[in-house]
Amino acid sequence: MAAAIQRQTDRRELHCSLLALAAKAGIVVLGCVSLIRLSLAYQERLDRHSELAAVVSIESAKLETLQRRFDHLFSIGGEKRLISEQDQWIGPNRMRIIWR
Repeated sequence: MAAAIQRQTDRRELHCSLLALAAKAGIVVLGCVSLIRLSLAYQERLDRHSELAAVVSIESAKLETLQRRFDHLFSIGGEKRLISEQDQWIGPNRMRIIWR
């Protein structure tokens, strides 16, 4: 009778150990999957950041060019430069015709 009780106790301990092992394995698998997903999201975020940084640098260069041009328009002789750039302006002795 003592041997039967000992076998039942051993069987219960084995079941509990297997259940604990399965739970730990599940947690490890869940952690690995989470790390993989986080690394993919991080890589995507880095790619987006590099794209945005490239766009920002291009737009900053455009802004500097336009700021320099704007500053030249308000310097001495800027009005003459603007008029010379604008060839679509109508001369003082011309009449504008609007077609509809």
